[in-house]
Parts: sequence; structure tokens; C-alpha cells
Amino acid sequence: MKKNVDTNACGDLGISFSVYLLTLGCDKNRVDGEVMLGRLAETGVFVPVNYPAGAEVIIVNTCGFIREATQESIDTILEMASYKADPSAPCRVLIVTGCMSERYREETKSELPEADAVLGVRDGDTIVEVVSGLLGVEIATAGTDPNHSRAAISQYVHNRHIAHIKISDGCDNACAYCTIPGIRGPYVSRTMEDILAECQLLLDASAREFVLVAQDTALYGIDLYDKPRLHELIRAIAALPGKPWVRLMYAYPEHVTPEIIQAIADLPNVCKYIDMPIQHSETEVLRRMGRKSTKEGLIDIVNTLREKIPDIAIRTTIMVGFPGETVEDFRGLYNFVKDIQFDRLGVFPYSREEGTPAATFPRQVKEEVKHTRRDRLMLLQQKLHQEKQQSKIGQTMDVIIDEEANTPEGGFSYPPPLDNANGDEHFKHYTGRTQHDAYEVDAVVHITAPASRLIQAGDIIKVKINNADEYDLQGVLAKQ
Repeated sequence: MKKNVDTNACGDLGISFSVYLLTLGCDKNRVDGEVMLGRLAETGVFVPVNYPAGAEVIIVNTCGFIREATQESIDTILEMASYKADPSAPCRVLIVTGCMSERYREETKSELPEADAVLGVRDGDTIVEVVSGLLGVEIATAGTDPNHSRAAISQYVHNRHIAHIKISDGCDNACAYCTIPGIRGPYVSRTMEDILAECQLLLDASAREFVLVAQDTALYGIDLYDKPRLHELIRAIAALPGKPWVRLMYAYPEHVTPEIIQAIADLPNVCKYIDMPIQHSETEVLRRMGRKSTKEGLIDIVNTLREKIPDIAIRTTIMVGFPGETVEDFRGLYNFVKDIQFDRLGVFPYSREEGTPAATFPRQVKEEVKHTRRDRLMLLQQKLHQEKQQSKIGQTMDVIIDEEANTPEGGFSYPPPLDNANGDEHFKHYTGRTQHDAYEVDAVVHITAPASRLIQAGDIIKVKINNADEYDLQGVLAKQ
């Protein structure tokens, strides 16, 4: 028989359950996981914990975008299931949710019986009912606002000064290689009012940087307002109290408008940074991919961004080994990357995914060829990136602090910042990022500062760069 639980009295009853959430995959998945965990935390009955060994409820929020992500999700589920099987561990419930279980729901149920429940990407609002049902308790909860749910768990989130804001879900682009439309459905924007309300709540909960994410952020609002309104959203978030940093991710190049570029250029607290996945440079390959860009169009948008915003960092992702990619196609891509010199670059081999048009295309490229091409591009980018990082030595830059480091990192020698020490011979070390670097994606700055200076996560400080390696920067607190 289930026990009825009044959440307002749960403290008096002494009823609580520890919950561990592990999210795999992209930032959109991260947001979904935080909303689910927030819904549970809002009941007052469920308490988030940081380690699976101490959790009575374990939730695995899976990724199923490509084969490798699906296998990682399966391996993670089996790893978490070991806690449930261990009689000395407290785990009583294991739940699988997210993109893999949406894409392969029936297969997940039949092949992973260790899972007590299998949920899809649109089932997050049922998480309280599902978990409480499996635990044998009934928790009476009113309908919760997902914005409040995210704010409710800010105290449990590592680096809560960074907030990823999912401005839309789904996708209408229908790229030939992509599984997202089948998993998440058509493109659906959130209202601007809802997004701003969430940002304000997260600001009150210590957020200092907002990272805008979607499958294609540049199309934001087209379904609600009959035209893209990302530029208006950027300006509205940037105007919020405290002038938080605003960072733009996942903006398809063919949809980046002059208004978006102007908004980035105009506003000092909008990071001079854009993540703009191009996937390839050669027009014929792009056509087969179902992308709307051309090589000439890509060159034009990069040149325009750099003309209008001279200090912008452009990040992109490239896919190698798409069906039919010839030696000449790859040579064109290699030379394109060499000439354009992207500030940040990720390269991924094409993954042949069932249910996508590209899976049936002729002239599939051999796996070893894909990986060789990826490695060649990454070696080129490593050289280009190192040169760009070396050019920053001697500059003083704004850096947002992510965390205090227990010991110096990155293989650098950390000379004490004597010109800033003010007689204090004790120093602390921190890691942070410039506006040109996204959290957990790009480079970091390793910082030395006097121990007498109070520095906390989310603070934006001036740092003088005095060293660089092939990836990261090192610096000292500059005179303020």
C-alpha cells in the first residue's frame, strides 16, 4: 500500500530520499536534467546528492544522437545498475530517460531490465509521479513551473554562475545525417517572456553567465512570431540587472542575420563569441547533407562577423567522411580550414545512423579514412589554435572565475604576481575563461592571485596573460 505524503510536513515526518542524476550528451540535455532534478527537489522529499553510491534513486539522462553516444549511455546504465544490485548500497530505483530511451524506447525496456522505468524526452513533467510510485509513496504536488524548478536546485549545481538557457526544442532543418527531428520533434520556441522570467530567477540564484542553446538558436521565434527574434532576445537578456554575460551557441550560419551580428557587436556584456556549426566547406557535400549553405556563403558570413566584430571568436564543428566525400572534397575542406583559421574547432567522423537518409546513400566512406581525415584536421587546428593563444601573451583580459584550483594546473610554472601582491606572500590559484571560451568546451585560463584578494566563482576580473600552451592560457591578477 502506498503512503500519502504531505510535502509540507515531510520534514516533521522525517521522510526524504536521496537522488543522483547523471546527464550525458549536449547542453540541451543538461537543461532537461536540471528541470527534472528541480521538480524532485521542490517537493522537499527528494534531496539531490553528488555521488551515485549514496543515492536511493539514480536517474540516467541518456544521449542517443549517434552510435557512440548510445553505447556510452548503455555502459553508464549498466554501471549505475551495479549500485542497485549491491546490497550494501542504498539504491532502490534506477530510471532511464533522455534521447536514447526516446529513440529506442522498446529496445531499452526489453534489453535493459535493470531499469525500473524508461522515460522519453517529453516525460520530464512526470518524474515526481514516476519516482514516488516506484518508492511506494504518494506525493501530492501542484503543477510546477520548470523555471522555478531550475532555480530550486541552484544550491546543488556545481558552478551555478553558469546557466544554460534552452530557448527552443526540436528542429525543422532535416539534415540528411541527423536523428534529432525524429527524437525531439519539430522546432518549438519558448516565449520571450518565459525565457526572461527564467533568467531573472537564475540571476537571483547566482547566475552570472547565460549560455543560449537550441538545435538552431538563430531561428529562435520564427514559429511564434513569424520571424526570427534572436537579436531581440539577446538584447533583452543583456539588459537584465547585473549585466550578465550572454553567450550564443549552435547558430546555423545560413540563419545568422545582420541583426544578430549587430546585437553581439553593440553590447559589451554579450560575449564576442559565436558557435556556428558549418559541418563542411564544399558546396556539393553541403547539398548532399541537406544544408543550405554554400562555400561562398560561409566565407561571406565569416568575413562579415570579423569585419563587424573584430575581436570575435568563431567556433565551428566539421564532419568528415560523409558519404561520397572524395579526396578532392577533403582537400578543399582542409585548405578552407587553413585559410579561414577558426578560433575554435571540433571535428567528428560521420556516423551512419539508421532512419536517416544518409544511411542509405552510396559511397559510404571507410572508418579508417574518416578517422585519418579527422586527425589531420585536428593537427592543423592545434597548430592554428596555439598560434592564436600565443598572440594573447601580454594582453590584459576580462576573465570569469569558474572555480578555485587546489593546485596549479596545465603544466605551467606559476610565478607569484609580485606586482599585485601588496606585500602578501601567499597566493591562490583559480581557473576561469575569457569571453572567447565556452564552459567545458573551449580553453581555460589558469590564474594566480594574492590570497588577500577575495575572489569567488562568477566574479569577472582583469587578468594579465603571461603564458600559453597549445590550448590554455595562464595569467596573474592585473592591477584593478
